Formats: sequence, C-alpha cells, structure tokens
Amino acid sequence: MHHNGGKGLSLARRLYTSRILGLALGLICVGAAIIPLNPPRWLLALMVFNGLIWPHLAYQWARRSHTPYHAEHRNLLIDSFMGGFWVAAMQFNPLPSTATLSMMAMNNVAIGGSRFLLAGFVAQLLGMGIGLLIFFPVFIPQTSPVQMYACLPLLTLHPLALGWICFRQAHTLGKHKRELLALSRTDSLTGLLNHGGWKDALDIEFHRCQRQQGGGAIALIDIDHFKTINDTYGHVAGDSVLRQLSKMLKQSLRASDVAGRYGGDEFCVILPDVPLAHAAQAMDALRDRFSGLGYEQNPALKVSLSIGLAAFNPMHSEAIHWLNDADEALYAAKTTGRNRVICHADGLVQRVAMGAV
Repeated sequence: MHHNGGKGLSLARRLYTSRILGLALGLICVGAAIIPLNPPRWLLALMVFNGLIWPHLAYQWARRSHTPYHAEHRNLLIDSFMGGFWVAAMQFNPLPSTATLSMMAMNNVAIGGSRFLLAGFVAQLLGMGIGLLIFFPVFIPQTSPVQMYACLPLLTLHPLALGWICFRQAHTLGKHKRELLALSRTDSLTGLLNHGGWKDALDIEFHRCQRQQGGGAIALIDIDHFKTINDTYGHVAGDSVLRQLSKMLKQSLRASDVAGRYGGDEFCVILPDVPLAHAAQAMDALRDRFSGLGYEQNPALKVSLSIGLAAFNPMHSEAIHWLNDADEALYAAKTTGRNRVICHADGLVQRVAMGAV
C-alpha cells in the first residue's frame, strides 16, 4: 500500500497541473458551444464547477485517499464521463465535441494505455447517454467561427502541456535507470567497479586496442595476507584497508584509467595507451606508497601489495587471455615473496621491483 500510495501521489501531482489547464481550456471550448443554446442556470453552474473547481477537488480527493493511484484513475473516469455529458449538452456540435473527446482520450492513453482508453470510452458513452436523457436529442451540424476559435487553445496548448509532462516523466525514468545501472556495476564498499563492471570495461578496451592497433596494460592487485589481517585485527580493519586501497587508486590513476574490485581482496586496473614499463613504474609507486600507510586504530598494522601486470597482446583473440597473462604475473608475485610487481611480457614473467618483505 505504501508503494501504491507513493506512486499514486506522484500521478496525482502530475495530473493536477494538466487537469487545471485542460479543463480551463475546455471551459472556453464548451462554453462557446453551449451559451448560444440558452442553457439553464444549473447547467452553466455545473460547467463552471467542472472547469474551475473540480481540478482542485479531484486532487484533494486523491491526495487524501488511502490508495491515491486508484483514486486518480477514478477521477480520470469522471473526467471522461463529464466529457461525454458535455458533448450531449453541446448537441454534438462537431468541432467542440471532437476536441473534447480527443483530449480526454489523449489523457487516458497517456496514463493507462489501451485498456484505460477503452474504460474512458465506456465512461464517455455513459455520459452521452445521461446527457441525451436530459437534453433533447438535437444535432447541430455546423461549428460557427467563434466556436472554432474557442477550440484552438484546447487543441494546441493542452497537447503541448501533456507532451511536456510525458517528456519530464521519461527523463526522470531514464535518470533512475542510469542510476540503477551504475549501482549494479559498482562495488558498495569501495565505490569502484565491481567484478562484472570491470570485465565489461576490459572487453571494451581489448576491442579498442584491436581496432586501433594500440597498446595498454592491465594490473591485478592482491592485498598480501588479507585473511590474516581479518583474523588478527577484525573485519572492520579489513574493510578499512580495502577502502584505503580504493581511495589511493582513485587519487593515483588518470581519468582514462579504469579501476575495479575484482573480488575479495583483489583489485584490477586498466591502463589504456601506457607502455608496460611505464605501467610497472606507476604500479610500483602505488605499492610503495600503500606499504607506508598507517592505521590509527591499529598502529601495528602494515599492509603490502602483490601486483601482476600484462601488456595488450595482438595475438590474443579474447580479452580473457589478456587477463590470464596478468593473473600469471600476479601468481608469480605471490609465490616469489609477495610485496612486488611482476610483469608478463612475451610469454615470460619478469620481476620489476621488490620492497622489504
């Protein structure tokens, strides 16, 4: 019910402005057709009520309802019913009648699609039937110039307003969709790309390198003995280490570089258009700075990184082979003492730098 309430209030607010404008313009159109017929006073009063007071009453009715969404649908059916009634009251004057029914139908389609269009059509027929019981079934086959001009504001301004409302709604939905997509690709702890998001970026970079015959490097970064950190200092300390590394990556990398959390304590970086030697220097500088970090809550905690690097290889047919090269280099870094950067180049792994173990 809470979900329906929020959705219904949003719908009611959108329709409030549209209904105020549409019924005010409709009052001009309908009034121009009815006043020459010398209508009774009650009909004039009803016309003014429907055109000027009903929009505010309908909004308050929906806003105060336990189910605003359903209340607003009921209000739209009342709008359609009254539209049919005014067609009969205008004695089916062609242009005002067509303008009134078409604007109501446009509202119904925009809100509820074909099903609500059909429901609105039934409500319009019911309104016409009630009108025929009250008024003589007289048909006016011609629309006067004054009545034609009175219909023009409704035919021009109301579709413009409805189109603007639909555009704003589509823009908002698009924004929400982009935000949800970003959240689905982002690691919640570090704010970096998650496993799937980074692998998608790697595929894009791999194909770019193939098309442009360019180069680049990727790095896999592992926090040494991370399980021991969690077991000794607790998971809060472990999370702090993960956030520190992500923060340092964001500060150290270029705007074109892409960092992600590959999983657990493993991070990954795409370095477009960077020679392997330069990438190794950048990663070794990162390793050196990170090993010197201190943690206020745990002064004894010292953390090091093992990093595997691989350059783009045009002989590879898939991005996964590029990633495997970096993984082999990372494995070599971890099995030869950790706290070091190892490069994979031309099928070989080469040690680049080593800090104190």
